[in-house]
Amino acid sequence: MFLLVLSIAPMIRGHASQTAQAPAAVQAIARPRNPLPPEDASANVTKFSYFVYGDTRGRRDGTEVQYEHSLVVDAMLGTIKRLQATEYPVKFVIQTGDAVVNGGDARHWNASFVSLINRLTTDGGVPYFLAPGNHDVSAAQTLESPQRQQALRNYLQAMSLLIPPDNMARRLSEYPTYAFGYGNTFVLALDSNIGEDQTQYDWAKAQLEGLDRKRYVNVVAVFHHPPFASGPHGGARTEPQSQAMRTRYMPLFRTHHVKVVLTGHDHLFDHWVERYTDATGRYRMDLVTTAGGGAPLYGYQGEPDIAEYLRSNQASRVALEHLVKPGLAPGENPYHFVIVRVDGDRMDLEVVGVDFGANWKPYRSNRAELTDNER
Repeated sequence: MFLLVLSIAPMIRGHASQTAQAPAAVQAIARPRNPLPPEDASANVTKFSYFVYGDTRGRRDGTEVQYEHSLVVDAMLGTIKRLQATEYPVKFVIQTGDAVVNGGDARHWNASFVSLINRLTTDGGVPYFLAPGNHDVSAAQTLESPQRQQALRNYLQAMSLLIPPDNMARRLSEYPTYAFGYGNTFVLALDSNIGEDQTQYDWAKAQLEGLDRKRYVNVVAVFHHPPFASGPHGGARTEPQSQAMRTRYMPLFRTHHVKVVLTGHDHLFDHWVERYTDATGRYRMDLVTTAGGGAPLYGYQGEPDIAEYLRSNQASRVALEHLVKPGLAPGENPYHFVIVRVDGDRMDLEVVGVDFGANWKPYRSNRAELTDNER
């Protein structure tokens, strides 16, 4: 089950901006005060929450702490505290990419980003998982790009205490590609900048093929470029990275009944639903873009061209519904984060608007029951 509910957080004051001199290397984000337990230790957990948000890069990256992002962090910390004593405590945070403007510049990480995430991992106590965006590791689509290599080193240093280390079962060695399991939920984090890379695809396929689906009833994929977008990165054109995720990974996700795809890139909230059929029944996959973490906000630019996608997937009876569209103007789309609440094989999603303006028109609320299969 996947339900959409809406809430509004009041404007919360951020912390004063800080400046810093450029250090020699990127600072590692602090370990979470309450790390996830070993995968086997949480096998019986079926109720919890997690946060998702993205695109936190700010106008003054490299010189000051990201102010708009700090408002979102303040709201998340308050929500972590509020949910702590409930049946659905917050267990981790997922970021859908573009942490900083220039991931190749250590100052952008150190002066503007790392200290904010330290508040989530230490004050909030929660693990933090970042899927790399084009601003983090560059938009280069090949591994050999010098621009990508420097930015990737910075990303891996920032995340070195948070993601599985190289040569572990849940990490693709030397890639920013990894996975983790908690309770009944499995999360696969991919680098969509290199969506055509065969090594990453083979690793992701093996991870999904090796899952215990009696335990992992909820499988979630996280990456930066949305397969379908209605902001300036979508509309009538499809970027090569999004096209790769659409043509290569969506069939893989259908094969393994991935329930939710979480992305960023377009600085707004967007929600699509794909329904498809295989030999075991009719299924549903939710595709959510959440990218209101502090970067300049975008507005709705039109529907993507999905005609060829539908034609090429006729055998699976694929149907797409644009469930929730963003506002037309940037002022109609708030900075925000998303709360996903897990309750067995049911999930609901809550969009929390932060520091919104008078022009924001709340997203359409959908409380209809959503079935994930029709077997």
